[in-house]
Formats: sequence, C-alpha cells, structure tokens
Amino acid sequence: MEHVVDAAPGIRLWAQERGPADASPVLLIMGALTSGLAWPDALVDRLATRHRVIRYDHRDTGRSTHAFDTHPYPLTALAEDAVTVLDALGVARAHVVGLSLGGMLAQLLIADHPDRLLSATLLGTGALSATPYVHPDGTRTPPHELPGPAPHILEMWSRPVEDLGVEAELGRRVEHWRTIGGDAIPFAAEEIRAMERRIIAHTGHHRPNDAHARADSSGMTRTEQLASTGVPTLVISAPADPVWPLPHPQHLGQVIRGARVREIPGMGHALPPQVVAPLATAILEHTAEHPGPAAPGRPAGDGSGPHAG
Repeated sequence: MEHVVDAAPGIRLWAQERGPADASPVLLIMGALTSGLAWPDALVDRLATRHRVIRYDHRDTGRSTHAFDTHPYPLTALAEDAVTVLDALGVARAHVVGLSLGGMLAQLLIADHPDRLLSATLLGTGALSATPYVHPDGTRTPPHELPGPAPHILEMWSRPVEDLGVEAELGRRVEHWRTIGGDAIPFAAEEIRAMERRIIAHTGHHRPNDAHARADSSGMTRTEQLASTGVPTLVISAPADPVWPLPHPQHLGQVIRGARVREIPGMGHALPPQVVAPLATAILEHTAEHPGPAAPGRPAGDGSGPHAG
C-alpha cells in the first residue's frame, strides 16, 4: 500500500507499507540522497513476515517533493519527517532501522522522540555524541579524530556530477554502490543496476541532486540524551565499511545507553544479497526482545497485536 504524506507546506513524502496491518511497525530510514526503494525487497519481505514494514522517500528523493532550492531545510527536519510519516500512518510507536544518514536520523529520534520508538537498529553510521571512544587499552580518542571515509571514497565524492544521460547516470550510481560496499563481498552489479532503474522509473527522472549535502548539518549532537536513553538499541558492525569504518560501531555501542553491537561479517556500507539474511535475523531477534505493550487480550510478543514484536 502506498501513501502520500503532507510533511510541510509544499512538501509531500511518498511512503509504502508491507506486511500485516495489525503487526508491530518497523520504519526503515534510508541514507542521504537515496530513495526508500534502495531497501532491498528481500529484506523488506523477510521483515514483513513479522512486522508492518514502512519505507519512504526523504525530501528530494524518489517520489517525494524535490524543492530544496525553494524550500531549504536542515538535516534535523528529515528526522521530524520520519515522525510525520508515523503520524500520517497512525503509528504510535515503531521499531526504527536507519542506514548511514538514516542511522543519524534514528539517533535524533532516540534522543528527541523516545516515546515514539519501540527499538532502534543502526547501520553504517557515526555517533551524534561528543563522548570519546575508549579503546580496549583504556586510551581515549575524541570522535572527530576517529577514522573518516577512506581516501578513495572522498575522491569519488569530490568529482563533479553532470547529467550525461540515463545510462551514464546508471553507471555512476552502480560504481558508487560498488565503491561504498567494500571489497569483502562480490559485487552484484546487474542487481544494483536493475534496482537503480526501478528507482529512476519510480522517481520519474534520472537527474542527480545534492540537496542533503547542502542542507544545514548543525545542531545534531545529542550526547546527554543518547547516554541516558531507555530506547533499546542494536548497532550493526560492518567490518568492511569504508565510509564509517571501525571503531565507529563500537563507539556507538559505548555512547548509547544499553546499546549492543552485533557484527555481520563482510558487510560494507551497502545491502548486497549476501547480508540480507543475517541482517534480517539480527533485526527480527532485536525487535522480538522488545515488543512493547501488548494489545488488550493478547500476550506481548505473539505477533498479532499493534505493538507486538
């Protein structure tokens, strides 16, 4: 089922849900400049066996409104958009899963809207905390001194992006996924190309944009709120991630109260077919541990109530 959500004057968001309407909701929050359709259908289908799964397009992606030049916004507005999607779909509380920028938006939800979350799962992202990382030997490293994106990633991002037609844009997107996916898992180029063709058809054009890169990124630190949260949080450690390399997942595990870290071997900064099964298992085990309150007359965790896991 698809929805159009009014997020702000002149701004509409596309959303889609799959799975039982009375199951506990899972909100998937994608990374910067990326349509919600980049969440693999195979992952959505696995989660939908137990949950009402919601994915959506951020502003300036997919079928959502593309209007940054006339309606500029800070990145924090994208977190409020996630709450707006929940409101529009009648969801009081949800499990959230965030990748990359989506993982940062999920942290903003943990900090600013904990009453709306049943749990959170963070992938391929950095901590919105000023607390240093404590190494196994007890030494400390401030967050800004932790490893950043690999040099070849920065070089790729520094290249000017031109509209050279659909096929050239498809090639650029496929190469981007290849590069950020790391080198531990064979790259499924044709599957990624097919996904990006679907996204272009879904969007209605192939034009690249840099809206999220130009959005104001200030005011996102939530050190104290993350350190005192009661939201059950799972951090996925992707050892081959060249964008948020180790020890960023371990840092997240330290600065978010009660967070657990779980490694998926070979995973980089992407969602290839090889990681779908272990990722789905990790998410489903986490949500099952934190089902939330049961519906009247139904025991918690039986999968049938609106807040069941």
